Amino acid sequence: MTQSRPGTMTALTTQMQECIAACMDCHSMCEQTMSSCMQRGGQEQMQIMRALMDCSEMTRMCADMMMRRSPMAAEMCTLSAKVCDMCVEACMSMQDDQMMTRCAEACRRCADTCRAMTRAGM
Repeated sequence: MTQSRPGTMTALTTQMQECIAACMDCHSMCEQTMSSCMQRGGQEQMQIMRALMDCSEMTRMCADMMMRRSPMAAEMCTLSAKVCDMCVEACMSMQDDQMMTRCAEACRRCADTCRAMTRAGM
């Protein structure tokens, strides 16, 4: 629920709810994938982990900002989509890894919903 004017509450749109869910799914998947990367170690893993960390933090913050209807939410969605795209690229550098592939899919969904939110003009 969010405020549309002082003292009244309005529900989030279905599109916003979908975007928030995609952001939180992406955040969770990036966190799980980071845990997997930490177990493997190696320089290549460290580069991927940076992308995962950025994506995890950005998508969580984006969801938070949409839930509270921040005036910066649309700009955050634009930036979140870009960070998700970068994470997809990093994850796909290890296409034979099932965890990386699942993470890339979650990041793609998130990027798509964030771009849709930006176009909708919250």
